[in-house]
Amino acid sequence: MSSTPISVDAKGSERRRAVVSSFVGTTIEWYDFFLYGSAAALIFGPQFFPSLSPLAGTLASFGTFAIGFIARPVGAVVMGHFGDRVGRKSVLVASLMLMGVSTVLIGLLPAYEKIGIWAPLLLVMLRLLQGIGVGGEWGGAALMSVEHAPKDRRGLFGSFPQMGMPAGMILANLALLAASTAMPQDQFESYGWRIPFLASAVLLFVGLYIRVGVEESPYFRKARDTESVVRNPVREVLKHHWRAVALGGGTFIASNAIGYLFMVYLLSYGTKTLGIERNTMLVAVLIGSATQFVMLPVYGFISDFIGRRKVYLFATVGMLVWSFAFFPLIDTRSIPTIIFAVFVLAFILAGTFAAQGAMFAELFPTSVRYSGASLAYQIGAVLGGGFAPMIATALHGSFSNSTPLIIYMVSLSIVSLVCVVLIRETSARGLNDEHSGTNTQEHESLAR
Repeated sequence: MSSTPISVDAKGSERRRAVVSSFVGTTIEWYDFFLYGSAAALIFGPQFFPSLSPLAGTLASFGTFAIGFIARPVGAVVMGHFGDRVGRKSVLVASLMLMGVSTVLIGLLPAYEKIGIWAPLLLVMLRLLQGIGVGGEWGGAALMSVEHAPKDRRGLFGSFPQMGMPAGMILANLALLAASTAMPQDQFESYGWRIPFLASAVLLFVGLYIRVGVEESPYFRKARDTESVVRNPVREVLKHHWRAVALGGGTFIASNAIGYLFMVYLLSYGTKTLGIERNTMLVAVLIGSATQFVMLPVYGFISDFIGRRKVYLFATVGMLVWSFAFFPLIDTRSIPTIIFAVFVLAFILAGTFAAQGAMFAELFPTSVRYSGASLAYQIGAVLGGGFAPMIATALHGSFSNSTPLIIYMVSLSIVSLVCVVLIRETSARGLNDEHSGTNTQEHESLAR
């Protein structure tokens, strides 16, 4: 083992490129992922499940959306393993390619009336590949930003890959909005919806060009050069850091589920249940996404001064309170009121997403950081967001009012609030300590 000290300080230009790469890469991946969600709410039912009733078709469409979340832990395990053993950069390039190719193929997929049962089966398969791709994306992108950051700016740097989520949502909805307004309704439903999926090919080449030029994380370089890379990082993280994985994932359940309720389910609820014009609902979701985009670096910057936990706690309590008001405000059918409800929810949600990047990285030592952060994130995503649109559709279909939706949102918020309370502050930790017995115990104590 080398005895020469190895620096983990990144140059300014290297830091900037890492941050830009993380933001652009996650924007493209979330564009692909959210484009599917919006299309599932608006298009996929009659295209791939034409023999079902409108409610059953929507449920089936959201079911294929949820399948992507089931695949995300698989992506977290596989790509987390190679991200901790081979490096962050190569895994991020692979995840971007997998996501982009899958999205383009969805745009080329024939409808049910052309190839019958093969249409929904192939749709599910491509959605699974999307899930695997995004399952490995977030952890790597967050780590590349946080591990390149100065110690006192990890919250700010960690918020930039998070900004890719609302940016991707904005691009996806703008693409659908442009396609739907540029042609008659029947043409949009026949072939126009495919254009935003095919456009992903252009974004893929842009993302690869930027991502390939990024330097590997300085912390991984040090782990590799000092022979600190572990043989089986997934097993290591589940053996020694399972509490951090469980509690970290628990903090994410509510924000992920409620985020998908407003970013995906709200499109279906507003158009099909409340009878509001589709483009109006798309604009409302765009406003919410823009609010998140603006507030994420603000919250990330604040977390560098007051800590991740305080920001996370404020936002989770805010989610709990606003859960009582959100759907009653939406049910008014008043456009200004709907926009206000979405704006406030997005303003609150940004706090959890902003603090998350740095906090999840700080929960784990370098040798298992990719696997640990990815697993925690994707567990929260599966238990929260993956089934939220489908559960919300089923609840409203069974009770014909929004009261069960309120109970659902409040219950998830309480679960996440308990997990936030149980996690200790992480912002004072260094990222340079490795997995010796003392440091393993120290990392583990953060989640006790």
